Amino acid sequence: MKPPPKATSTMTSDVIRVRGARTHNLRNIDVDIPKKQLSVVTGVSGSGKSSLAFDTIAAESQRLLAATYPAFVQNLMPHLPRPNVDTLEGLSASIVVDQSPLGANPRSTVGTATDAWSLLRQLYASHGTPPVPGPHALSFNTPAGMCLACEGTGRAATLNIDAVLDRALSLNEGAIKFPNFAVGSLFWKVYARSGAFDNDKPVRDYSSEELEHLLTGTGPNVETGTYPMAYEGVLTKITRLYLSKDLAALKPRLREAVERAATTGPCPDCSGSRLNAPARACTIANTPITTCHAMPATDLQDWLARLDLPTATPLITQLRSLLCNLTEVGLGYLALDRPTSTLSGGEGQRIRTVLHLDSALTDLTYVFDEPAAGLHAHDTTRVVTLLKALRDKGNTVLVVEHHPDVITAADHVIDLGPGAGTHGGTITYQGPSARLAGTDTPTGRALKTGPALNREPRTPTGVLPIRDATTNNLDHLTLDIPTGVLTCITGVAGAGKTSLLAHIPHQDGTVVLDQHAIRGSRRSTPATYTGAMDWIREAFAKAGSRPGHPLKPALFSANSAGACADCSGLGVTYLDAPTSDPVPVTCATCNGDRYTAEVLTHTLDGLTIADVLTMPVDEAATRYVETPAGPAFSTLVDVGLGYLSLGQPLSTLSGGERQRLRLASHIIRPAGIYILDEPTTGLHMNDVDILTRLFHRLVDQGATVIVADHHLHLIATADHIIDLGPDAGPHGGSLRYQGPPSGLPASHTHTGRALTNRLTT
Repeated sequence: MKPPPKATSTMTSDVIRVRGARTHNLRNIDVDIPKKQLSVVTGVSGSGKSSLAFDTIAAESQRLLAATYPAFVQNLMPHLPRPNVDTLEGLSASIVVDQSPLGANPRSTVGTATDAWSLLRQLYASHGTPPVPGPHALSFNTPAGMCLACEGTGRAATLNIDAVLDRALSLNEGAIKFPNFAVGSLFWKVYARSGAFDNDKPVRDYSSEELEHLLTGTGPNVETGTYPMAYEGVLTKITRLYLSKDLAALKPRLREAVERAATTGPCPDCSGSRLNAPARACTIANTPITTCHAMPATDLQDWLARLDLPTATPLITQLRSLLCNLTEVGLGYLALDRPTSTLSGGEGQRIRTVLHLDSALTDLTYVFDEPAAGLHAHDTTRVVTLLKALRDKGNTVLVVEHHPDVITAADHVIDLGPGAGTHGGTITYQGPSARLAGTDTPTGRALKTGPALNREPRTPTGVLPIRDATTNNLDHLTLDIPTGVLTCITGVAGAGKTSLLAHIPHQDGTVVLDQHAIRGSRRSTPATYTGAMDWIREAFAKAGSRPGHPLKPALFSANSAGACADCSGLGVTYLDAPTSDPVPVTCATCNGDRYTAEVLTHTLDGLTIADVLTMPVDEAATRYVETPAGPAFSTLVDVGLGYLSLGQPLSTLSGGERQRLRLASHIIRPAGIYILDEPTTGLHMNDVDILTRLFHRLVDQGATVIVADHHLHLIATADHIIDLGPDAGPHGGSLRYQGPPSGLPASHTHTGRALTNRLTT
C-alpha cells in the first residue's frame, strides 16, 4: 500500500498566515501579516484588535514554544488552550510588550529595570575612589552596599505612638489598637504574660522605663499557651512585620492601619540614596555614584560624555547607548533612582522596549499594546523610530494602536470593525497605510478629519486659584483655572500636568479621576459597578415568584445563592502555575454561565440571567430604558462603553475603559467639577469624539471640566488652554501658554507646533 501523500501548505515564508480566526468577537477572519515589516492593527475600542494580535497570534506562538520544553518543565507551566482559529502558519517566537506595570517592588527602579544601574556600578567599582571591593559593594540590594537603617529602600517609616496605643486604657482593656494585637491574641499574650507590666494599669500611668520596654524593648521567650515567643516591643514588631513589607501585599485591614499609623519619608541615615557610607563615598570626577543615580537620564548621558577615562570607553559607550535609547523613547527626564511603582503603564512599556533595542536576537515577532498611549505628539515620532529600529533588525513588529502618527508610519495596516463587540470582528481594510485615509471606515474617516479650533470659547463663571505650586518639577506656578468652562492642561509627558492637577482646590461636588483606574476584580462587572445589577436581580426575582413561592434576589447573584458551585459563580476555573499567572478555563459545569441549572430555568422577557449578562450595554440601554437601571446603561453609552457586555469582568478592561466606567458612575449623579488625567488614553479617534461631546455637554449643564491630555482633537475644542513645558522633568514645570486654543499655534510650544502640523495636513 502506498503511503498517504504528504500534506502541502500554501504558506509563504514572508507572511504570518491566519485563517478562520474566531477568538472572542473575531468573525472567522482571514488575514496575511507581512513578516519583517511594521504592521498596525487598528479599529474602534472593542473591535477585536487585541483578540487578533494578542489572543490569537501571540498566544499561539507562546503555546507552541512552550510545547518544545522538556516534559518536566511543561508540567510547571499552565497548559494554554489553542486559540479558536483554523490555521496559523509562519509564526515565529513572539515577545509581548504590553502596558502592565513593571511591578510594585520597592527595590525596583528605572536603573535596575534597564540594567543601567548595573553598568554604572561596574564603572564606579573599576574607576571610583576610594576603591570598593566590587560592584556588589555599590548595590542597595546586597548587605555589602545597602544602607542598613532602611535596608536599601531609601525610605524610613515613623510610627505615631498614639495611633498604635490608647494610653487611657490598660493592656486588659485593649490599649494596643493595631490589628493582630487585640486582647486575647497571640501577640497580646506576649506582653500580658511577660510579667513586665500591671495588666490593669492604664498606659498613661506607666513609668518611662515601662513605656520604652512596651514599645521597643526585648526580652526572653514568653509562654503564650500556643508556643513560646520572644519578647519584642510593639513598635519594633509592627515595623519588622508590616512596615518593611510592600503595602500592596498586605491585607486591606493591615494596610489601612499602617497608612494611618505610619509616616514615610527619606531615610535619615542615607538621605534616601539607599546606599551605605562607603558606597556613598566612592566618586569619579568628584561625583559620588548617588548623584549619578539621581540624575535624569539626559543629564547622566552628558556627564558620561565629559568623562576622561580611556580604559572605560567600552563600558561608558554601552551605558550611554542605553541612556540614549531612553531619551529616544521620550523618557530622558526619568532618573535611574525613580521607583518603577511610580511609572505609568506607558512609561513601563517603553522601558521594556528599550531593553530590546540592543538585543542580539532577531527574527522575532514583537507584539505591542498601544506604545503611543499617553504620549504627546512631540514624542510619538520617537516611538515610531524605535518600532522601525526593531523592524530593521529583521523582526516582525505587530502593533495595536490608535494614534494616527503610528498608523500612518506603518508598512501595513489591518483595520478591524466596523463597530465594537458584536458589531466588530471583521476586517474593514488591510493594505498600505497610505490608502487607509481613502476608505469609508471609522479609522479612515478619522484620519481625514483634522482638529477643529474652538473660535468662540465660553465665558468663565469664576476661577480656581493656584498659588506658588512647587510639587515635583512645578516652578512656583501661580495661575487661575477658569470655572464653568472646559480647560485642557497640555504639555509633553513629564511636563508637570499631573502635578498641577494635584494643586487644584477641591470644592463640594468635585470628582477626581486620575490614572489609578479602579481595580477590576474577577467578580466585578459593569452591571455591578454601576448598581444596575440590583435592579436586574430584583426584576428576575419578581418575574420568577409564584403565589406562596417567592424568590429572593440573592438567587440571581453569581456571588451568592445562585452561583455554580464548581466555579463559585465566576464562569471559569483557574489553573495555577508557579511560573505564571493563573490561566482561566471555562467552567465545564455551567459552561461559563456562572449560575446553577435551576436559576437558568427562570426568565425575564424570555431571557435568562446569563442571557442578560452577555447583552451589550447599548442593547440594554434600549431594552431597559424605562427601568431604574436605564440611567446607568445610558451613561455607559455616553462615555463610549456601549460595546461592553453587562457581565464582562472588570479585570478584562483596559485602564482607559475603567476610567470611563468611573466617569459614568459619577455622571449618573452630576458633579460640579470634574478633574480628569489623560481620559483619552487608549481610545480610538471616534471614541475621543464621543468623550469630547460628553465633556461639552457637562459644561453646558453647569459643570467645570479640567482635563490633562495630549489628544489634539480634544485640545482644539477646549475653551481654555494651560500649556506647560518647555520639556519634561527638570526642564519642564513652567507656564508656556494660557488662553484660548486659537492662540496656541502661534505659541511655538511643542503643543502649538503639533497642533499647527495637524491643522495643515
